[in-house]
Amino acid sequence: MTPRLAAGTTVAWSYGGARDMTRALSLNEDRLFPAEPGVRAIARALYGLVRDLPIVSPHGHCDPAWFATDAPFSNAADLLLAPDHYLFRMLYSQGARLEDLRVPDREGRVWAEPRAAWRLFAGNFHLFRGTPSAMWLNHVFAEVFGLTLALEAQTADLYFDAIGEALASDAFRPRALFDRFGIEVLATTESPTDGLEHHAAIRASGWGGRVITAYRPDPVVDPEHEAFASALARLGEMTGQDVMGWPGYLEAHRMRRRAFIAAGATSTDHGHPTARTADLAPAEAERLFARVVSGTGAGRASADEAELFRAQMLTEMAAMSLDDGLVMQIHPGSFRNHDRLVFERFGRDKGADIPTPTDYVRALKPLLDRFGAALGFSLIVFTLDETSYARELAPMAGHYPALKLGPAWWFNDSPEGMRRFREQTTETAGFYNTVGFNDDTRAFLSIPARHDMARRIDCGFLARLVAEHRLDLDEARELAPELAYGLARRAYRLDRA
Repeated sequence: MTPRLAAGTTVAWSYGGARDMTRALSLNEDRLFPAEPGVRAIARALYGLVRDLPIVSPHGHCDPAWFATDAPFSNAADLLLAPDHYLFRMLYSQGARLEDLRVPDREGRVWAEPRAAWRLFAGNFHLFRGTPSAMWLNHVFAEVFGLTLALEAQTADLYFDAIGEALASDAFRPRALFDRFGIEVLATTESPTDGLEHHAAIRASGWGGRVITAYRPDPVVDPEHEAFASALARLGEMTGQDVMGWPGYLEAHRMRRRAFIAAGATSTDHGHPTARTADLAPAEAERLFARVVSGTGAGRASADEAELFRAQMLTEMAAMSLDDGLVMQIHPGSFRNHDRLVFERFGRDKGADIPTPTDYVRALKPLLDRFGAALGFSLIVFTLDETSYARELAPMAGHYPALKLGPAWWFNDSPEGMRRFREQTTETAGFYNTVGFNDDTRAFLSIPARHDMARRIDCGFLARLVAEHRLDLDEARELAPELAYGLARRAYRLDRA
């Protein structure tokens, strides 16, 4: 690989007329541990028990094609910057154009050259100070690529070239990195209309890495999704069912779920605007479905009817999970695509999703009335509304056998967010009504960094309980591996064949 500048090498640059020196990149071994020395020592010892445990990544959005083809990643900008809405939303908030960051538009077109986009990112990396994105990326730069200088404007080309040269080597192909990262299982997320060809190719390749899928039916259960009509038609083509009729529509879901299970799926995922559920009588549900698929004109479903249909489909999916054993996940409470101009030009998932207040007590009651104590049914609930942790979610998980709490998610997937999650849920729900950690990311190279952050925060939380004599040290030693590994493996039924 290209020789890297040694830490401390002087690089002349001008800022307000002054000259400065390139900063070294280093990761403190005690990062994220409590500041008090005695508590920090306990956290450090607990972390030593979990730092090298395998990574279980039971829910995320990596592209299965990476592992099916095992083709080299292209360059730093297209791997680390352009797909990561955590990054380009911050740059956009400070006036950068998405076009200049190689974010593709709806037609897949890009404008900026990779090096130019990377230089723009590097020159503004200071914007991420204090954010989890900076910690994740610095972990990637130091631990994955072995870089020794901080990313900034004057090291942009050094980074781009060193990362590019690494990515061209066999050691940095997707499967090699999967093995190097110690990933035991990685779940991707696909829609019912995905043919799952990449998963079939992975299985046929003979490679030992375990990459499974998860069933995400949003495009065919959300009447307000822009692709609803076309996705529904495709669902009918794939299954041979009359998906314009209620019985055929439900059977099409069952068929696709069976196909996903054959591709390794152990879970479903539902990204609805709210957590609302409904339990309509069969005839009423069928009438509602007829309204939903009626298209345009006077018979078209209203916004309230679309919301009621999504609510009913969560209960229908729960019934199917009771039958086929797939763990059900609900990720509600995001106002998707809030920026109309960005959505119109660049499409979904471009950093403009905003958290909203979310009710769970009333919203989940119809589903829980039917399945809250059902043996074999498991529901993992996430939230972007932290105010619901202690008031609603922890008490519900502390009562209903079927309900478990997903970890701090998305905007709360951060050191302070993880601490708040533990502080506000543990006293009521305990540890064993939570499901450990999942990274929920498209950024493959950041997976070890994200799990390392979660393990450090959890060990710090346990250390504080030990120091306050609220937990025995031997109990903390048992809990640390559970939070890092065991809970997720069991909650997502990853021992399932």
